[in-house]
Amino acid sequence: MLSHFLNLEWKQYFRSSHWQKGIAIKIIMVIFALYFILTFLSIGVFGYYILKKEFPEQDPLQLVNSYLLYAILGDLIFRYLMQKLPVMNIKPMLSLPIKKSKLTHYVLGKSSVSFFNFLGLFFYIPFAVVLIREGYNTVGVLGWLFTMILLIQSANFLNFLINKNNIAFGIIAAILLSLIGLHVFDIYNVTAIGGQVFNFIYANPIYSLIGVVLLVILYSLNFKQLSGLLYLDEAVQTKVQEAKSADLSFTNRLGDIAPFIKNDIRLIWRNKRTKTVFLMSFFFLFYGLIFFTQKTYRDMPAMLMFASLFISGGFALNYGQFIPAWDSAHYKMLMSQSFKYRKFLESKWILMVVMTTVLYLLSFPYLYFGVDIFLMITAGAVFNIGFNSLFLLYAGSFNRKRIDLNKSGFGNTQGTSATQFIIIIPLMLFPMLLFWLFNKFVGYNSGFIVVAAIGIISLLLKNYAMNFIEKKYIKDKYAMINAFGKEA
Repeated sequence: MLSHFLNLEWKQYFRSSHWQKGIAIKIIMVIFALYFILTFLSIGVFGYYILKKEFPEQDPLQLVNSYLLYAILGDLIFRYLMQKLPVMNIKPMLSLPIKKSKLTHYVLGKSSVSFFNFLGLFFYIPFAVVLIREGYNTVGVLGWLFTMILLIQSANFLNFLINKNNIAFGIIAAILLSLIGLHVFDIYNVTAIGGQVFNFIYANPIYSLIGVVLLVILYSLNFKQLSGLLYLDEAVQTKVQEAKSADLSFTNRLGDIAPFIKNDIRLIWRNKRTKTVFLMSFFFLFYGLIFFTQKTYRDMPAMLMFASLFISGGFALNYGQFIPAWDSAHYKMLMSQSFKYRKFLESKWILMVVMTTVLYLLSFPYLYFGVDIFLMITAGAVFNIGFNSLFLLYAGSFNRKRIDLNKSGFGNTQGTSATQFIIIIPLMLFPMLLFWLFNKFVGYNSGFIVVAAIGIISLLLKNYAMNFIEKKYIKDKYAMINAFGKEA
């Protein structure tokens, strides 16, 4: 039966019309996957020796163990935002003499071999091999590795239990941020507790079997939940849900733009892909921690500007590059209404500006790294508000790819074209180049001053830019209607 299911999946994939579309995008996705695999593999192979060199007085294994708690919570958050339960077209199967338990086991088993579960192993397995080679207790290392494999699988099934539960997501995110805050501000040594747990498992590998119990419990809960949905009149039928209306009356002060703003807010919060973009934008706030905490990047100021742009521009960059494809499902209806196209574009611009401002205000804790760093973040925010927001609107006039908002954001190439890759050049490389040139030949302060100046000048010229952008959209109006009317 398993081979039959696999055969059906194979035929469904390669006979699908999607296989013939976007080959270039699929190749790029494969390249990205290979990049992450090689990165994790390199860290796994050389990580022990790097830690030994940088921290000669500490045990590399204990050092890794002390941060595994953060890695586990971070993995859960990443899975919540990106991973979805792999499904097969089970509706025709339910009328056949096939046990529902077999269908359930197959779907859950398929989830256990996803890319999310294999990626971490490219670090843990090579790292364990290096540990054994360096004389660590073989049984202890194998017990540690077995525990990590079980925890990865447990995270996989836990994610499906809490999938799209905003309360659960908020709790996990709050715990992670609280632990990071306690550690960064030296309030409590959280890493010591996490390290002790995994050090204990290394010293007593028999306790790795606790992970087996946890995995069995989570698998059983998923099996029970999924089995209860395998009915023709339940999960597989088209569900009609009553939309919950939020009070958006505060937008009325925006005048004629208010209806568009309301629709955009509802669209973002009610659909999987846009909600993922919205939530992910807050995680870009922590992007600076990768760069500002490393001495290496202090000598590469252009990379610091790169991080500064992402901190406040996470939403604008990820949401703005797909304008107006977010509205592709109802674009034909939208364009049949009597309204000024300028109002539609203004609403998108205001949304990006407001979110960039909110993210900038939330970035104030970066003052901890010094005024110079925060001024760079400020310059990046001004550039995002002034230049990037307008440029993203203009670049959107070239979008011709339809987007299904109900699909997850990870691995979903709908709406992606060469446009998304080309616009990265002016959005990111242009301010980085400006900063590098002025920083090198004039002075450090002049670097972020000129970047901020470009943003301010763009803001002052907004009306002229919006008039130009509006004409471009009107000119391409019917080409967009025709393109968005086609199935993705």
